[in-house]
Amino acid sequence: MVFTAIGALALTGCGDDGGSKDKTGDGAATGGSSKPSVTLPKLDGEKISVAAVWTGPEQANFTKVLDEFEARTGATVTFVPAQDPIVNFLGTKIAGGQPPDVAMIPQVGAIQQAVAKKWAKPVGAEAKAQLSKNYAKVWQDLGAVDGTQYGVYFKAANKSLVWYNAKAFENAGASEPKTWKDFIATAETVSASGVTPVSVGGADGWTLTDWFENIYLSQAGPEKYDQLAAHEIKWTDPSVKDALTTLAELFGKPALISGGADGALQTEFPVSVTQTFTGGDQPKGAMVFEGDFVSVNIAQTEAKIGTDAKVFPFPAVGADSPVVTGGDAAVALKDGKGAQALLTWLASTDAAKIWAEAGGFISPNKALDAAAYPNDVQRKIAEALIAAGDDVRFDMSDQAPQSFGGTPGKGEWKTLQDFLKNPKDIAGAQAKLESDAAKAWTS
Repeated sequence: MVFTAIGALALTGCGDDGGSKDKTGDGAATGGSSKPSVTLPKLDGEKISVAAVWTGPEQANFTKVLDEFEARTGATVTFVPAQDPIVNFLGTKIAGGQPPDVAMIPQVGAIQQAVAKKWAKPVGAEAKAQLSKNYAKVWQDLGAVDGTQYGVYFKAANKSLVWYNAKAFENAGASEPKTWKDFIATAETVSASGVTPVSVGGADGWTLTDWFENIYLSQAGPEKYDQLAAHEIKWTDPSVKDALTTLAELFGKPALISGGADGALQTEFPVSVTQTFTGGDQPKGAMVFEGDFVSVNIAQTEAKIGTDAKVFPFPAVGADSPVVTGGDAAVALKDGKGAQALLTWLASTDAAKIWAEAGGFISPNKALDAAAYPNDVQRKIAEALIAAGDDVRFDMSDQAPQSFGGTPGKGEWKTLQDFLKNPKDIAGAQAKLESDAAKAWTS
């Protein structure tokens, strides 16, 4: 998925900035806070720059995390606004002799590119110790290239959620489904009440890749998911046929989709959300699938999250519900004590707690107390991510070459849009996916 607001949350409720700053510089939290979870070096007078694509509330909340780092170390940290694609932005900075000390990189493939270009510096022992203590192995592996750790994942997204209009469900007598079979049955129940059950933002191909990935992960399992993500098995594999067959149980019933296939293909992602939470108890769709960043768009309506807008995990197709994720990793681009200290800080529970309390954030840090999150909805989303442990998987299309997994009107995006229009042609969709993937992985 290519989406700049990945992981952004705008849920109701807000906390403080995670405790008073330590003005003493000795690493001890003040204001009655508990003992620090991490020891940081003295960096008086050192200047550190951090590049990230975050703007608005995300930048403001990340700045709170950096402010606390400054207070504990004596360093001065500058936020450098970056643009997508961040690899191009960093290339320009490096060519000009002004690379930032640290960059927050939002794709696994981009980390691999930074390593291949010899920009990235390996993670030091202190940061690795924090990762070992606070992170599931999968999150450490996502930041590693050829066995060497380069990235510290600080911010995550849970992309395995279905948001629903509570009033529409109540009127239909529907309840939250736990399995795919129940999901289809719930959709039929809502449809019978006079409301179209599912809103699909098919004009944006990345939403369709997310539908596929969640079904595939739950049905085929993590090992097959990894193989397909790396194109170690072909898209003509029977496991892909099974997932597309499952997806066709929804896509093949136009009455269950707002506007039918044609309407969905003209509906952009933001509209797919807002039309689910406007129109009172007669919305254009009762449910919309996507990640925690859906809340940003819900905030553009009058619906209140937790009352009017509720959420349940993506239904289990196989034994378990899937958890597909995205995220942002800190990568050092300069050698130095300051850059490594910042990676250590970002891998700590103390740093995660600051942004968690402020809202708009999910941490992959399993040691973070869920009580830090400002409301039950956000807490539930974060707990599902952590509970998935090593079975969580990073967005498949974000791992693919951009020509296949991240280009409008091409590759996976285009083929799945065609599949939405004609879900009976499973073999044709598989053949096209494999043809495009083969080209992308050899170019």
